[in-house]
Amino acid sequence: MSDQATRQFSSRVVDGMERAPSRAMLRAVGFDEADFAKPQVAIASTWSMVTPCNMHINRLAEHAARSVDQNGGKAVVFNTITISDGVSMGTEGMKYSLVSREVIADSIETVVGCQGFDGIVAIGGCDKNMPGCLMAMARLNRPAVFVYGGTILPGCYGDHKLDIVSVFEAVGARANDRIGDDELKTIESRAIPGPGACGGMYTANTMASAIEALGMSLPGSSAQAAISQDKQLDCERAGQAVLQLLEKRITPRDIMTKPAFENAITVVIALGGSTNAVLHLLAMADASGVDLGLDDFTRIGQRVPLLADLKPSGKYAMAELVEIGGILPLMQMLLNAGLLHGDCLTVTGHTLAQNLANVQPYPDDQTIIRPLDKPIKKDSHLVILRGNLAPQGAVAKITGKEGLRFTGAAQVFDCEELALQAILNGTIKKGDVIVIRYEGPRGGPGMREMLSPTAAVMGRGLGNDVALITDGRFSGGTHGFVVGHITPEASLGGPLALIRTGDAITIDAEERELTLHVEGSEMQERRARWQEPEPRYKRGVLAKYARQVSSASEGAVTDKDPGI
Repeated sequence: MSDQATRQFSSRVVDGMERAPSRAMLRAVGFDEADFAKPQVAIASTWSMVTPCNMHINRLAEHAARSVDQNGGKAVVFNTITISDGVSMGTEGMKYSLVSREVIADSIETVVGCQGFDGIVAIGGCDKNMPGCLMAMARLNRPAVFVYGGTILPGCYGDHKLDIVSVFEAVGARANDRIGDDELKTIESRAIPGPGACGGMYTANTMASAIEALGMSLPGSSAQAAISQDKQLDCERAGQAVLQLLEKRITPRDIMTKPAFENAITVVIALGGSTNAVLHLLAMADASGVDLGLDDFTRIGQRVPLLADLKPSGKYAMAELVEIGGILPLMQMLLNAGLLHGDCLTVTGHTLAQNLANVQPYPDDQTIIRPLDKPIKKDSHLVILRGNLAPQGAVAKITGKEGLRFTGAAQVFDCEELALQAILNGTIKKGDVIVIRYEGPRGGPGMREMLSPTAAVMGRGLGNDVALITDGRFSGGTHGFVVGHITPEASLGGPLALIRTGDAITIDAEERELTLHVEGSEMQERRARWQEPEPRYKRGVLAKYARQVSSASEGAVTDKDPGI
């Protein structure tokens, strides 16, 4: 494979007498004479030893690179960063989590753009890797395939299957003296048995499923164990697929269209996926030049049911969904029901409908995915709320198990740590609405996930008795009556900044409203007295992010497309 059409970018770097210095540099990293005439494919690896989600991805990158080389291309592997939400959760370090999505996107764009690579295989294993990789692919718009690093296998304690959320909830249980120190230590030591992303329908598995539904991963990529023959084959096939995309001149923006994003939203809803999918799909769409907004989630959610009984609100782990066929039979069900756009192009070079044509249905005796006529919830669990507390929108995760309406008295905290302390020391009581503010994209900065407080609520047995609202966001492992992404955020003077402890708040999922029961005249007086807080960071990446970041309702991106 060496025609000029497949070498649109690398030819500018290595062809001709004047490019001899470039070739000299590349010879030192393994190029031979024949390689200069081949299309160059970047293998963007998110390998790192900071988290089990990514600790195996160097090996997956090697499989993908070998496949590119064996099929007529020249692979070049490079790394980008990852951080660990599970390690940093509940600390100041978590403010860097969403920021890392932008750094990943920027770094992949930087390397690929600088080096003149013709195609991309990106391999991601943790929450922010995936949208970061896709944002870079959309910006660069060169033939590209995304490979998911795969799900972790569950840990085990007695008859209970464990994951990282089990440990967070065990902390709350220990604070309430429901378990002892020894049991907490046992759960801690058995929850994470090896490589792979967190094992429920948390953000990593949600985004992997969304990307497959979007058409940017090969069929089956989202539902494979991290350490498996299937995942190795996925990487090898990705190496072949990117070269085919080069030959066919199919680029990400040919695939990442508005109907394709609607397919991704549909699959996320059916699976009961993370609220982070809203934030990340908005960001990916923006990078693709696609006009996607919060109202699209409402529109699609009115006709798509919640079908998957997966953690955190359900019973099953992702590894168990893998065993019955992953998400392909689910997509076939949705396609047959007219809920997916079957004519969307995918990285196979075929349409979604063509990819699903020969998929076998789920086994008759499985209970993980409900039939369409017997859903867990008849419409979406991702509920976009508006009202006088969220005039620009907020995102709730309401599976129906929490109820559909909650009214309570506000307990207000200006950061996550103070709220967590109040939950663990028993200050929070039945009927309270925990308000955590100044944790938005700008105010945090970084829009921390609130898994520590929400898991502590569950661990203390208050999951059905309190609600939590925030301008921050939630881990995919969060469940309970929670509302995040409230916009405008508090640091911008949004209504969230004006709440006082004791104020009555109503969350109404049926009417899709978030209401503060305070008279307008009183709100005006409070607003007149409100002062914008000083930035928490004056220099460095967090300060830079706070100055550049858009609203959560726009995906919290740092390079907002002014045209959409």
